[in-house]
Amino acid sequence: MTSTPRHRMSTGSVAAGPTREDDVESEVQLSLLRGMLRVSLWEERLFRLIEEGRTSGFYHAGRGQEATAVGSVSALRSDDYLLYNHRGMGQAIAKGVPLDRLFGDFLGMVEGTTGGLGAGIVHIAWPEVGVLGQSGTLGGGFVLAAGAGLSIRYRQTDQVVMCFFGEGASNRGTWHEAANAVSLWKLPVVWLCENNGYAISVPASAALSTPQVADRASAYGMTGVVVDGMDPIAVREATDEAVARARAGEGPTLIEAMTYRLRGHYEGDPESYRTRDEVDQWRARDPLVTFPELLLSTEVATQATIDSIRAEVAAEVDAAAEVALRGTLPGAERVMQGLYA
Repeated sequence: MTSTPRHRMSTGSVAAGPTREDDVESEVQLSLLRGMLRVSLWEERLFRLIEEGRTSGFYHAGRGQEATAVGSVSALRSDDYLLYNHRGMGQAIAKGVPLDRLFGDFLGMVEGTTGGLGAGIVHIAWPEVGVLGQSGTLGGGFVLAAGAGLSIRYRQTDQVVMCFFGEGASNRGTWHEAANAVSLWKLPVVWLCENNGYAISVPASAALSTPQVADRASAYGMTGVVVDGMDPIAVREATDEAVARARAGEGPTLIEAMTYRLRGHYEGDPESYRTRDEVDQWRARDPLVTFPELLLSTEVATQATIDSIRAEVAAEVDAAAEVALRGTLPGAERVMQGLYA
């Protein structure tokens, strides 16, 4: 088997994080910083709501994976499609779903994207910016992505579908059938695998038959690439290339972003399957620390600029939370709405 290309990866076992400015324009880099802060500060506010017992549903935090979510989704247009995964709030936020609507979903408010059905991330959708939602089961999004790609082909547009999943879900049978169909028909799909090292508590080394998920791409005749998922610039560059191929009719790409979740699999996870030293090693690569350092060292931004962006985003998040908290709880009639069988 030929080696899958590495796109700005560290030579060690832990991704090195951003190290240089590259070809991504300064304006885009500042936009990436703003996007990652929106994701992180939104989650921080949600954690407070969870601790206060005000939310419904279950939550899988994406803390630490902001560079992958924002770096990839920022390469899409507003009319491109997104199928997020169970750890996908950062992906939905990066695509442009209003922050107050997302808070509303976790609070169970009518003003949320689900109209008060709650259940947190599970059923969030916002077609206005191409967010199609996620499947009720892990791996179900693969075939939905294939269907969305086929609809694009049928309608003869130049849209793209991005489908997120973890390395654990890559073992589902739906991945293989969808990968085959999408590659056979050269559909405009970008597969984005967030390899954070664990499927709940099972390490990737105990679940994957290949060194990398992206190694499987060649079996289906598609381009595969491994990228440093802690580096938003590297992720953006790899995604730009994948999106360009898709729009040009050259078919799908499998991007495997090597990343890490700095919180547990779920809120309350005892995390007995990993060591504190391991978490600390990856925390040193936290993109919310390393990326601002890069912007300062390359003189893309001053500390005052970074502080100003953070303050603006914090105010935006707080305002969105306050709007959501003033929302309306649904009546009993909402339970039956949208049921057709």
